[in-house]
Amino acid sequence: MFDVEKIKKDFPILDQEIYGKKLVYLDSAATTQKPKQVINEVSKFYSSLNSNIHRGVHYLSIKSTEEYEKSRDTVCKFINAKHTEEIIFTKGTTEAVNLTAYSFGERFVNEGDEILVAKTEHHSNIVPWQMLCYRKNAVLKVIPADENGELKINEYKKLLNPKTKLVAVAHIANSTGVINPIKEIIDAAHNNGTYVLIDGAQAVQHKQVDVQSLDCDFYAFSGHKMFAETGIGVLYGKKEILEDIPPYQGGGDMIKTVSFEKTEYADLPYKFEAGTSNYVGAISIAKAIEYMQSVGLDEIEIYEKKLLKYATDKLLSIDKIKIYGQTEKKISAISFLLNGIHHYDTGMILDKLGIAVRTGTHCAEPTMKHFGIDGTVRASFAMYNTKEDIDKLYEGLMRVKKMFA
Repeated sequence: MFDVEKIKKDFPILDQEIYGKKLVYLDSAATTQKPKQVINEVSKFYSSLNSNIHRGVHYLSIKSTEEYEKSRDTVCKFINAKHTEEIIFTKGTTEAVNLTAYSFGERFVNEGDEILVAKTEHHSNIVPWQMLCYRKNAVLKVIPADENGELKINEYKKLLNPKTKLVAVAHIANSTGVINPIKEIIDAAHNNGTYVLIDGAQAVQHKQVDVQSLDCDFYAFSGHKMFAETGIGVLYGKKEILEDIPPYQGGGDMIKTVSFEKTEYADLPYKFEAGTSNYVGAISIAKAIEYMQSVGLDEIEIYEKKLLKYATDKLLSIDKIKIYGQTEKKISAISFLLNGIHHYDTGMILDKLGIAVRTGTHCAEPTMKHFGIDGTVRASFAMYNTKEDIDKLYEGLMRVKKMFA
């Protein structure tokens, strides 16, 4: 049995009122709330073990280092990576993509080579590749999408050619919740001798991810979107590729020896973790993973699918509403507009009713241009949301329509 009321009680922030109304949090695609298990673990660590990792021989530093490396092992098992050294801790998905664009680009991309990105990507999986193409005089090409925001896979396969060095695509589009067919994308790319990076920021909190089964070359995700702290994320990369590409940043902890004549870099994964890592953030990711696993990833996915169907049916019963990305292949996010009502106005009125949604382009301007609009309202759900939350959203939208009638 999926006990959503019990789960909801684990998230202290949800037990409050906004403008005199009980908070209805429907913005988990932007950031998830944190369970008390994660909050308490972070507080406990700062209160009893905090010390910089890898650099000390005293007790606190040794224990802090042990917890950090245990967190890496937890992440490794969570996504079924083959080696723990394939797990690189970053500031988040954005830094993970930038790291790949720089380090992979320096090693493998030359003038005239091509990078493919999907039309429905988040800006953080577009701009780093544009910067790489500008730096290397390479070419950025775009995988087209249909009217529902689903990628045109046959057109994608036609774009692959001997010059295609890397395909960068989201596992799930943040602006619509559409699940991309990444296994088919990866297989087609590999048949062409092309590498693949998957942006998993919207995936790991909703479904089980197995990087060995997917056979992706890189996979990136963020802690704050999976019930952990902000400022921490993960880049998975195949060991043989990571060993072959140069580091992204220089500094402490990513070196074996330094002299003014020559620097020798550290082995994986430390080659890519310059400076003081967010070791407490890494510990929060491990705790968040343990929490999700205690609930059950499969159970979360099943529950959220039911919640998405309930919400979709409820919202479609509203006259003159348009849902973008309306397809069966989705996770729990609905991007929509009420006819004739600006998304900001809708969001502001819902806020006064205690309902938190996201409005705007969702860092996906090309997606909005594809749909011919300047933004949407996005309601995104997590395992702590209920049908009652959806009912309140529905009632709020009916009130918005009445105000603008």
